[in-house]
Amino acid sequence: MIYLVLALLALGLLLLWLARRTRRAAGLPAGRVVAQDTLGPRRAGESLYDPVLDLAGRPDYLVEQGERLIPIEIKSGRSHAGPRPSHRLQLAAYCRLVESVYARRPPYGILQYADQTYAIAYTRDLEAELTETLADLRADLDGALDRSHESPERCRACGFREGCDQALA
Repeated sequence: MIYLVLALLALGLLLLWLARRTRRAAGLPAGRVVAQDTLGPRRAGESLYDPVLDLAGRPDYLVEQGERLIPIEIKSGRSHAGPRPSHRLQLAAYCRLVESVYARRPPYGILQYADQTYAIAYTRDLEAELTETLADLRADLDGALDRSHESPERCRACGFREGCDQALA
């Protein structure tokens, strides 16, 4: 009987060690994963939405650390010379969405590249840059945006396909 208890204890410790190792390899910080968007095509109803900026999206992971929620975006490519400006703004958008939906302002978000992880502070300056960029993009559009792709595969994976009047698939 004692051997069985010791074996179960050893198995439990091994599983705990493997879980922590896997979490570190994935670039996830300590905390509870409360949302994950890496398991397949998204559905429009699952997106976070900010009505003030008319912005929708979903980070790859959302990790809860006490009262804080940290958005994490996983990029398959290499970081080269640091985080790309477009990726910083994408992460800022996720921070804004988390704040809008959960009423908790993330202090930072995480960009995880294949070769490097960056914690990006969600400052008022970064938020202002996001807001300005969205305003500039909307001013440049000046109307409806037509889809610019010819890929039915990409269309099938889109979370907004069901409500799209230009769906290819």
